[in-house]
Amino acid sequence: MMRIITGSARGTKLRTLEGEVTRPTTERVKEALFSMIQFEIEGGRVLDAFGGSGQLALEALSRGAASAVICDNSPAAIAVIKENAQKTHLYDRCVILNTDATKYAARATERFDIVFIDPPYASGLAMPVFESLIKANAIADGGLVILETSTELESVPAGYRIRRHAEYSKKNITVFEKEAEE
Repeated sequence: MMRIITGSARGTKLRTLEGEVTRPTTERVKEALFSMIQFEIEGGRVLDAFGGSGQLALEALSRGAASAVICDNSPAAIAVIKENAQKTHLYDRCVILNTDATKYAARATERFDIVFIDPPYASGLAMPVFESLIKANAIADGGLVILETSTELESVPAGYRIRRHAEYSKKNITVFEKEAEE
């Protein structure tokens, strides 16, 4: 069972998709992740590129983020995200899109302060989506990009630095920070 940990929707239980298609971030990992970024959330614009249940974006909104765009290419996942957004009373601050993260990233026009990229591990999409967002200039100066992957990353994109990295059993969480342009 997943729930919102803290903030305006604290304790709200979230629905997830049945089966192995999505693997929601565990509560322990989510708590650790949000402790890494807690001071950057307030008033931020969030992108959750692989929404699943919407829990990462909804947690950020519950903690004070201004708005969130949540993408998922599964109509079933979109239905779950909409249900969870309504249940948490955060629906009015969400844009929920039934689209492929790679396509959305390539044409993104908004600039985000916090980006969650947590694709299915075998997809190999984490870095391609990150790189597409960089090319689209969709990450604000000082913005954070949080990648959840099954392996440690080989490289750091130019103009970014690794702010934090942690391993939780089979999950690597890397928080990148966009350096301000001169």
